Amino acid sequence: MFIYYVISIIVILLDQVTKWLIVNNFSLYESIPLIDGFLYITSHRNKGAAWGILEGQMWFFYLITMFVIIFIVYYMQKYGKGKRLFSFALALILGGAIGNFIDRLFRKEVVDFIDVYIFTYDYPIFNVADSALVIGVGLIIVQMIVEEKQKKR
Repeated sequence: MFIYYVISIIVILLDQVTKWLIVNNFSLYESIPLIDGFLYITSHRNKGAAWGILEGQMWFFYLITMFVIIFIVYYMQKYGKGKRLFSFALALILGGAIGNFIDRLFRKEVVDFIDVYIFTYDYPIFNVADSALVIGVGLIIVQMIVEEKQKKR
């Protein structure tokens, strides 16, 4: 189980280092293209949750995040043993949750910077922690599908 906590720490460090680089090297809303018309680095701040919902509700985010962290650690310890994909997914979610929690706690906002355009749609700007959360949830869905197929056999 130790390796999965190391994965969480790597996610947290990668998230915080990239956010530090953005905060210290970009002006707010400054944007540079990496792949013109598709991928940009754009300095953005979010005082809410995904897509800015519940903006300014920091105490709500503190409570929810603490609950999520405790739940994930419990779940990793109780149900993660022997399930590598599931444990890896939980490690990503844990790292992502803590990464954004650190921002909310110390900056009172989340630093976002990955800006993707899908055709003409400007997808909401996100960060490494958000990516880890989404990938982790996706992997849990894959794990559930695999387990369900194994049960049917």
